[in-house]
Amino acid sequence: MIEDSKSARTLEAPSRRTVLAGAAATMAAAEPAPIPIIDTHFHLYDQTRPQGAPFPFTPNNPPFLPRNFRETAIPLGIVGGIEVEASPWLEDNLWVLMMIESEPMIVGTVGDLDPVKPDFPEYLERFHRNKLFLGIRYGNVWKQHNLVTAIEKPEFIENMKIFARTGLTLEVANPRFDLFEATLRLTDKVPDLRVVVGHLQALALPTDPDVLKSYSNNLKELRHRKAYAKVSGLYRPRSAAQAPFDPAAYKPTMDFIFDIFGEDYLVYAGRNKQALDILMAYFLAKGQAAAEKFFWKNSIPAFRWVKRDPTQPRLA
Repeated sequence: MIEDSKSARTLEAPSRRTVLAGAAATMAAAEPAPIPIIDTHFHLYDQTRPQGAPFPFTPNNPPFLPRNFRETAIPLGIVGGIEVEASPWLEDNLWVLMMIESEPMIVGTVGDLDPVKPDFPEYLERFHRNKLFLGIRYGNVWKQHNLVTAIEKPEFIENMKIFARTGLTLEVANPRFDLFEATLRLTDKVPDLRVVVGHLQALALPTDPDVLKSYSNNLKELRHRKAYAKVSGLYRPRSAAQAPFDPAAYKPTMDFIFDIFGEDYLVYAGRNKQALDILMAYFLAKGQAAAEKFFWKNSIPAFRWVKRDPTQPRLA
């Protein structure tokens, strides 16, 4: 029996609605999911406390507490953060740990302990017991911290060897050419130290060719020693603080940094939307895999943080 041709066409050909729905599903499947972001550098402080706070350096700043981080981070797609010390006061390590204990969006803190002091091993052991204590920051952040001179002290080197055995992270900041040289000398003496160079992007490239070459060689050697570099926002001269970000202006510096550290040893920090958009576009241009490494994956081996919130990613 011969089939009705109209019925046959109806059975054989999908409807226009089905075709469009299938195409939309294919496009949705092909479009990469948003990249989760870990902000590896923000500060908690409260100048309204009875004892006050040494940071910010200007008076009468409103407190910045875990809820403030959550409120400013979530709209940007940030799913987790690492607090970095904003005080040289020993007791503020405990204050921060208490503040973040009930906020799972914050995956840990890089605290402040002075390796020059004889009680360093005692306090290191005490804070290291807390899984949210990820390491310490040292360099030239406070007047009493001077890595350039500290590396000449035997007690400092001995304490840093003890620190290295814990597996915690040393964040070196703030960037300065003599600080990079001192970091190399420190890793000569403590080769198993895990290092993150903080605020790298905050340093403009030197214009003197000889200085630039020395700077480049030091960074290349740090990368060879598996040091990570934290890109903390984008550099802008103080005089242009209110000027809009120009993506093209940052490409030479970003290319310089990326060519040295590659996609495996750079970590992201910051909550400025303009800077974030520029960096997201820069790394997506290098591929989805490179962007994921920069915005969250590299922060895990750099700081060894542990997932606390369902929205946070985890390495396979």
